[in-house]
Formats: sequence, structure tokens, C-alpha cells
Amino acid sequence: MSSESKVKVVTTHVLQEMKVRGEKIAMLTGYDYSMARILDAAGIDVLLVGDSASNVMAGHISTLPITLDQMIYHASSVVRGVKRALVVVDMPFGTYQGNSKLALRSAIRIMKESGADAVKLEGGSEIIDSVERILSAGIPVMGHLGLTPQSIHKFGTYVVRAREEAEAKKLVEDAHLLERTGCFAIVLEKIPAALGKQVASELKIPVIGIGAGSGVDGQVLVTHDMLGINQEFSPRFLRRYHNLYAEMLGAFQAYISDVKSLDFPNEREQY
Repeated sequence: MSSESKVKVVTTHVLQEMKVRGEKIAMLTGYDYSMARILDAAGIDVLLVGDSASNVMAGHISTLPITLDQMIYHASSVVRGVKRALVVVDMPFGTYQGNSKLALRSAIRIMKESGADAVKLEGGSEIIDSVERILSAGIPVMGHLGLTPQSIHKFGTYVVRAREEAEAKKLVEDAHLLERTGCFAIVLEKIPAALGKQVASELKIPVIGIGAGSGVDGQVLVTHDMLGINQEFSPRFLRRYHNLYAEMLGAFQAYISDVKSLDFPNEREQY
């Protein structure tokens, strides 16, 4: 039997089993075929086609400008590079808020045109109609609470959320609401570690954190941040596993130097 045939495909059910076993879930972002192949080969459990593509791929200062068509393009590129990981796609700003029929149309387009496994929506009670309608079509939904970047203009800042009792209480209520409605998992972003642990212990579904402490069921980071390709973003929760910016810069500079000095191509590199 080949190694490929032994690969256990990650599904929403597998993630649930991982939570029950106490096995942590590893999740990273992916936006293109080549990177997705490497992430999948590494054994990542969940690949999030994040609307953070708006920042790291397109150079916008927020996630708001990215369109549904652009998210589908990124998602379909990622899906073609994946054999094992569960692929979740962020629904971009303006494709689900306040209109559950639009939300369903948007989610169906993502699933049909990209071949992804699930969608992710930001928010709690205020978007629950959209969550319900998407779930009614059999499309798995991942929730997202805490710091919700699509609402940055409402917050006015990227500081830690839910430090105050009222906001923390609403977050816990929203997490339970999303679970009852049928979400298969929830992302908690930039909240106190104690609150993240509380939510994870109260919910039966997996809770994945980004700046939510170690007491949750898994972790997610933006791949370009943890690889050090993006140097401008340095929140406390980010661990840089590499400085690819410096490595790539050096490689590019060496190539430029070799071309200009006629060192490249050499005799062996010509026909």
C-alpha cells in the first residue's frame, strides 16, 4: 500500500474525535497551490484560506477589500494542492452580514467553485440567521469570536477583546449559541487565556485559538507571519519559526549579483 493511500483525510468528525482524545489541532493559513502542497505534506490538520489574503497577498491594510471572487480563486488554488487537510474558507466582508439569503448564495459559490470543505464566518448572535441558513444546505460552518477583523472599524483598534465582564459574558453566550446552531468548531481571536480555556471546557466542539492562550483545543497562525515573510506584524501571540524574509532577500540579491557579474548562467547551466 502506498503512503498516499494511508493518509487519513481530516474531516469535521476527525476534529471532533481529536478534541475528545485531547489531541491538539494545528491550523495555518494558505492562499496558493505551492504553499498548500507543502503545508499538507507537513501534516497540517486544517488549512484556512483566510481573508488575511487581503493583507499578505494583496497589500491592503485590512481584510475588508477582498472580494468573494478573489477568495474563491485563492481557495480553489489551495484545494488543488491538498490531499489530507480540512480546507476552510473565510467568507469575506459583505457576503453574509444582515442577509441570510445572500449568505447562502455566497457559501454555495465557495463550495461549488473551490471544492473546499467548510466556510468560516465572524460574529455571534448578530449573524446567526446566516449561519442557520448556510447549515441548512449541509455546508459545515466554523465560527469566529473575540477580535473579528472584519469589524475593525467598529472596534477602532486591534487590542485584546473581552477583558470587560459584559463583553466576556456575550462571547461565552455567543460561543454556546454557535455550538447549538450547529457550527463544527470556533476560532477565538485575541482574548484573555482564562476566557479561552473556559469556552473550550464548556463547549463540546473544538475551539481553536489565535492569541487565546494554551487552554483551547488547537492553534492557528497566519503562515506568512510565522515564517517571518511578513516582518511588520509582531503581536505577543506570534511565534516566528523562521526569518524567510532575510533568507529570500539574500537569495534574490545573490541571483541579481550573479546575473550582473555574468556568473549566471555558467557553462554547466547552458545548452
